[in-house]
Amino acid sequence: MDQDPRRLANAPEAEQREFVIASVLSNPTAKAVLAIAHQLDLPDWALMAGAVYQAVWNRLTGRPADHGVNDYDLAYCDPEDLSEAGEAAVIARAAEAFAGVDAEVEVCNQARVPLWFGVKYGVERQPIHCTEDAVKEFASVTHSVAIRLDADGQPELIAPYGLGELFSLVVKPVPDISTPELWNAKIARQKQLWPEIEFVPAVE
Repeated sequence: MDQDPRRLANAPEAEQREFVIASVLSNPTAKAVLAIAHQLDLPDWALMAGAVYQAVWNRLTGRPADHGVNDYDLAYCDPEDLSEAGEAAVIARAAEAFAGVDAEVEVCNQARVPLWFGVKYGVERQPIHCTEDAVKEFASVTHSVAIRLDADGQPELIAPYGLGELFSLVVKPVPDISTPELWNAKIARQKQLWPEIEFVPAVE
């Protein structure tokens, strides 16, 4: 491609935010997920993870909007119901709503994540009280961005650390968030899909 993929690394945050929103909405599947999620009206919901930051990488590097996007992580946060049954009921309702979407949409109550994450991945999580707390807990600051539609249906970003790291195209691990084994396996896969990006390995 002719354009420098790091061209917006030092751009004003307002310009970066517009680019993120446009990148996500350029993917018809992500746009459909957001619209349906808005109708579901889950508590404190947001589309997060690869469907967001990978859309930015794709637009910066001239790839299709859904390149490398394996699934769509739809988070919600309900600290008032930490039961497995409560989450299962929400997942079932969401599955019916997303039946017409030709993609995997994974729905998760972020407030429940600390209950099982340590057992599954060997890394303990702090209590999560809102979706922004969950966005802060990604294994890289680059990944710490999410998007939702507000009450009026307008896109709203959650980016607690700003967007500078995302647009730098340098992906560094946050200490003690992921194990080196999990992190290095993840970036090895992503390096194959986005060779322009600098992925910093974690020390074993």
